[in-house]
This record gives sequence, structure tokens and C-alpha cells, in this order.
Amino acid sequence: MDKKNTVPRSQSFLSTYDIAVIALSAAMITVCSWISVPTLVPFTLQTFAVFAVAGLFGMKRGTFAMGVYLALAAIGLPVLSGFKGGFDKLVGVTGGYIVGFVFIALIVGFVSERTGRKAIPLALSMLLGLAVCYAFGTAWFMLVYTRANGAVGLGTVLGWCVLPFLLPDCVKIACAVVICNRVGKYVK
Repeated sequence: MDKKNTVPRSQSFLSTYDIAVIALSAAMITVCSWISVPTLVPFTLQTFAVFAVAGLFGMKRGTFAMGVYLALAAIGLPVLSGFKGGFDKLVGVTGGYIVGFVFIALIVGFVSERTGRKAIPLALSMLLGLAVCYAFGTAWFMLVYTRANGAVGLGTVLGWCVLPFLLPDCVKIACAVVICNRVGKYVK
């Protein structure tokens, strides 16, 4: 093999380790999406997994894991909550919240890499990522819902899709920050 045409291992875009981390992270997000906590408004641990993956593995691996997860959902594998999948779920009324996980991965992963997973910046980045995800998902919901059913008010959509999930999502952020701080020192 010609040595001048090979890419040194340290300069490759994705190492074997990166690919393994991405695959396992997508699997973790999937498993957490299947875990439903029965409350007045049931919620899953899906966002917890997105926070933890991005916080532990950084922007590149976290975002790629979200891309793999979305691709698996798009081709119809049952990786979404309720063991659902399919492109129709991603472009449906709540699909914007799922696609919005990419923003969480970008924001949290970026801050995680820059701050060494320090608790306060990590928590703030998770809150910012969640706010961006909520904004994107809410705009998407309103657009898709309005096309199918007629106009709907912002307050109504926030009452359906955001307000019931604020407290559970804050608990997920707190747990993800603790895990990232405790486990992060063992992750390269």
C-alpha cells in the first residue's frame, strides 16, 4: 500500500472508537425512548439520553448519534417512543421535537467539549438546547397542525407540547449533568 495515500489514524474523520460510541449512543437513545414514565402526561427518557450522550461524547459523536437515530426512525425501525418508527412520524406534528434533538446535541456537545463537562455550563447548555428544541418543535407543530386541522394558537400548543414536560425535562437535565460529571472522566 502506498503510504502517501493513507490517512494517519489520528487524522481520520471517524475512528473505530467513534463509530462504536455513535452506534451505542443511538442504541441508548432508542432504549430510553421505549422507557415511559406513567404520570398524568406520560414522558420517556429519550431527552435524558440525548443530554447524556452529547454531554459525555461531545458535539461530533453526539450529533452523529442523533443522525443515526433519526435515520433508523426514518426507515421505519421502531426506535421512537411506543416502539414506533417511520418517516411519517418524523414529519408529523410532533416530529419537530424529535428533529430538534439535533440542536440539543450540537449545543450541549459544543459546551461539553469547551468546558470539560463542568456542571454549571453543562446544565445551562442543556437548558439552552432544550429551549431551542422546544422552539423548533413548537413552530413545526403549529405549521403541520395548521395545514391539517386549521389554525391553532401558540398558547394552546405550548399547553399541549411544552408545559407538561418542563419539570420532567429539568429532572432529566439534573440527572444527565450528574452522570456526565461522574462518568465523563472515564470517557475519551
